Amino acid sequence: MTPRSWRQAPIAAPLPETPSPIRLGLGANWRQFTLLVVVNAFVGAMVGLERTVVPLIAQADFGLVSKTVVLSFLVSFGIVKALANLFAGELADRIGRKPLLVAGWLAGLPVPLLIIWAPSWGWIVFANVLLGVNQGLCWSTTVIMKIDLVGPGRRGLAMGLNEFAGYVAVSLSALLTGYLAAAHGLRPAPFYPGIAFAMVGLLLSVFVVHDTHGHARAEARQRGSEQSRPGFARVFLLTSWRDRALFAASQAGMVNNLNDGMVWGLIPVFLAARGVTLDRIGVVTATYPLVWGIGQLATGALSDRWGRKWMIASGMWVQAVGITAFVVGRSFSSWMVGATLLGIGTALVYPTLLAAVSDVAHPDWRASAVGIYRLWRDSGYAIGAIAAGLLADAFTIPFAITAIAAMTFVSGVVVAGVMYETLPASRRSRLSSERGTGSGTSRGSRSPRSPWMP
Repeated sequence: MTPRSWRQAPIAAPLPETPSPIRLGLGANWRQFTLLVVVNAFVGAMVGLERTVVPLIAQADFGLVSKTVVLSFLVSFGIVKALANLFAGELADRIGRKPLLVAGWLAGLPVPLLIIWAPSWGWIVFANVLLGVNQGLCWSTTVIMKIDLVGPGRRGLAMGLNEFAGYVAVSLSALLTGYLAAAHGLRPAPFYPGIAFAMVGLLLSVFVVHDTHGHARAEARQRGSEQSRPGFARVFLLTSWRDRALFAASQAGMVNNLNDGMVWGLIPVFLAARGVTLDRIGVVTATYPLVWGIGQLATGALSDRWGRKWMIASGMWVQAVGITAFVVGRSFSSWMVGATLLGIGTALVYPTLLAAVSDVAHPDWRASAVGIYRLWRDSGYAIGAIAAGLLADAFTIPFAITAIAAMTFVSGVVVAGVMYETLPASRRSRLSSERGTGSGTSRGSRSPRSPWMP
């Protein structure tokens, strides 16, 4: 008989591992949030490759004279990016965020090579189709993922950090390509960095980024929503027209990118016609997104304190003044003032618009609403390129620039007259949730002025 002391104690079955609970907030998710900021910087750097050089390639390498034809690369980019935003938002709510991020980087890999090897302008246009897919899927997804991570409390700050990283990278990439073009020619040297940007972005997205769809579901459970997810057609109507805040945000976003497309496509040509050298054109085209990017560090957080509406309206008006300064100015310093004002105005608008859309939309359909907003916003690239090209061909480039400035001012008037303030409802809902009352959690972020919300 085996002594009792020698008997082996029964081995307990291992307890199943329980996943750690999902926590919302910037502090709880700072590692993934920081990683997504870095990934979005590479997304921005990809589009910055074209800011200084591509409009000049059209004239120098391919002999294009018509401004409408020159801006055709922006039309293809804008249409494809807008549609990619739409599908990214809807698919992110269905299959998750990370697969779309990876797909966007795969689409971006060939872009710099196509521009380097392009034997005709059609190759440049096709490269911008792929760039539109890259920007639509990757930028939309990083926006949605950051909103998922931070929860309802600091969305303005989150969007400010996201857009800061993206547009500072746009600026630095535009500055780099301008100097490379001045030193080594328009092709191929300015586009070599793009190969590295795409490779690093893809590797980070595949191996390090985690999906955040679960965070959106956790926020929805915290809100205790009693309503089923509305159909896509209903969300489309709400975002595009029926909700006043979402409509105002969508039209302001579209006009913002309309004037951005004009600056991207016409300002380098406008400055070159006035004898400005390539490196100085690079400085002007880099200053605008640099001020825009750095400014968003402050404006995103301030919109969490001051509210969204008047920051958006005033930002559109400052943009209009900055655009006008390009026409009335006659010196490099005056054009730098115009670029700086345009950057300040855009910094006031860009993260605040995304935060406003996120205030109104419920977590269950927020990604779809963000995608629809970004559809309208980025369609402004195509509309702006067509309008600016036609006006420049029919009249003059200064006339086209002035017309876009007027449209920007009117858009700010629409925001002032139509939009309701979205932030107080978000705060009331959050406070009600923290106090454990049912009234706030059942409503989510619905505004009392927005009776059409599902």
